[in-house]
Amino acid sequence: MSHSNQSTDGPVVKRYRRESPKSESNQSDDDSYVPYVPVKHRQKAMHQQLTRVRDLVSSTDEERSRTGFDDHENRTADGSKAAEVVDELDEWRKSNVSLLDQHNELKKKFELKKESAIEKQLKEEEKLLESVAEKKALMAVSELAKGIQYFDPIKTGWQPPRHIREIPKEKHEALRQKYRILVEGEDIPEPIKTFKEMKFPKSIINALKKKKITKPSPIQMQGLPAVLSGRDMIGIAFTGSGKTLVFVMPVIMFSLEQELSLPFIKDEGPYGLIICPSRELAKQTYEIIQYYCEALMHSGMPSLRACLCIGGVSIKEQADLIRRGVHIMVATPGRLMDMLEKKMIGLHVCRYLVLDEADRMIDMGFEEDVRTIFSYFKGQRQTLLFSATMPKKIQNFARSALVKPVTVNVGRAGAASKDVEQQVEYVKQEAKIVHLLDTLQKTEPPVLIFAEKKQDVDAIHEYLLLKGVEAVAIHGGKDQEERSRAVAEFRRSEKDVLVATDVASKGLDFQEIKHVINYDMPGDIEDYVHRIGRTGRYGRQGIATTFINKSIEESILLDLKHLLIEAKQILPPFLEALQSESEKYLDLGDERGCAYCGGLGHRITNCPKLEAMQNKQASSVGRKDYLAAGTADW
Repeated sequence: MSHSNQSTDGPVVKRYRRESPKSESNQSDDDSYVPYVPVKHRQKAMHQQLTRVRDLVSSTDEERSRTGFDDHENRTADGSKAAEVVDELDEWRKSNVSLLDQHNELKKKFELKKESAIEKQLKEEEKLLESVAEKKALMAVSELAKGIQYFDPIKTGWQPPRHIREIPKEKHEALRQKYRILVEGEDIPEPIKTFKEMKFPKSIINALKKKKITKPSPIQMQGLPAVLSGRDMIGIAFTGSGKTLVFVMPVIMFSLEQELSLPFIKDEGPYGLIICPSRELAKQTYEIIQYYCEALMHSGMPSLRACLCIGGVSIKEQADLIRRGVHIMVATPGRLMDMLEKKMIGLHVCRYLVLDEADRMIDMGFEEDVRTIFSYFKGQRQTLLFSATMPKKIQNFARSALVKPVTVNVGRAGAASKDVEQQVEYVKQEAKIVHLLDTLQKTEPPVLIFAEKKQDVDAIHEYLLLKGVEAVAIHGGKDQEERSRAVAEFRRSEKDVLVATDVASKGLDFQEIKHVINYDMPGDIEDYVHRIGRTGRYGRQGIATTFINKSIEESILLDLKHLLIEAKQILPPFLEALQSESEKYLDLGDERGCAYCGGLGHRITNCPKLEAMQNKQASSVGRKDYLAAGTADW
């Protein structure tokens, strides 16, 4: 076979097959190959590098120049190399730090960041609370104008038995801790465990036993000795704890003492004045006073006269009774102001003043009325403020009216009674009135139903009557005679269900109520606490059922959620799933929740109640400015 490309002449040249050149990839693989170095040798090399870096970093300029690193290029080059080695060192350190140590390091950084955020939040809250704090003291207008101040409490003839006074302070403190009584103030009187040791007459103790009250409740153990000693006091305890007796019993004893020493004559009195926010509460307090005054009279003691001054009742009848001379007056602010302005009554000899549900009166804008009422007093008085809900803002403001006050607090201000089982149900708005009948089946009567609006109360009342339920209803739109008759029939168990607005939520005592139903959630968590407190009183168990749905504001639902958690109640899934950005700041400082309204689900920085108040003030100021400008132009 011939080959055209090969010459046939000349010697034959032997040819060899050439090896194909290696691919670039193979070549690079060979070049990048690093032989295995044992761990021991790698650690030794790393140690040498680290030693060199340490020497470079710690060496001074003089040492560097002496060792040949003086010129700029060498320094730069060596510095870059040192930086590279430092980076490698950081990587090596990270790779050799345990996960636990890394976690702790990250946790420390997070805590520092969180602390700074908390400090910022607390400073913001402090500024906000300062801006909304009342700058004007809760004192009489005349006293403020004249600069009159009282520095010592009123002296009374009562003192605890000697054996109580001789008990060491540590034992008194142990008793307070046992019953969870928190006290603040100077020279706090000793708590007393029996009515007999408080020196009440036998007729009063027997009258208490008839009401099945055999021993003082925690608020009474500490509160009664404080009031009997003549001290000004702020009393805070959960609903149904017996706060009313803490101010009723002493005023009866003081009035009896005055009557025995010098009988009251025509147009004289009252010696004691009790102000209540609602007519129903005032009437209830008056009836309690009458009960114990009659018990004293039946035992041969002088007759004590009490007077009820509320709207909706003939002012002439009240005036006739006052002209005979009265020892104790129970009144609502409106009727009291009216009678004072018309000079139908005077407070010249009055030395005992009680504001029941005080926070609600102050909160609802009665500060100026209270200051005006104070100005009718002609001397120092013993002032007592009581409520189940009293935020710090109200407490601090109220202290300006008191002289060396004693604050007695049983449980957190605004906390719900643990004797009430709280059940929250999700019910659509259109299904509520039908679902109401099923809810009534949970317990036997009597049952109390609360609704926000007067028209809802009337609609529920009519629906229940159509379904054959024995029900009565009260609200602010009904006349006083109808309201009084409805409450009386419900108390006597002649009616099974009472439907009411919040006029029945403050302080009213229906001892046998097994069940409270909130047809709708109130717009204020404090109102919710007062509502459900109509059951579960004096250690009895009760149930409170609340209907909620999407129409309720998230802030109220968050307050409700945290109130249920505090009372260790079962949390329904739709409330448990509710989350808010503000929840991470709920437990800052000494005060839980909001310092303005007492709600547990938010802080003062996002308080809906404060926001509503500020908006109202802003709109009011704008309107006044506009009207003033219009008048000037006209």
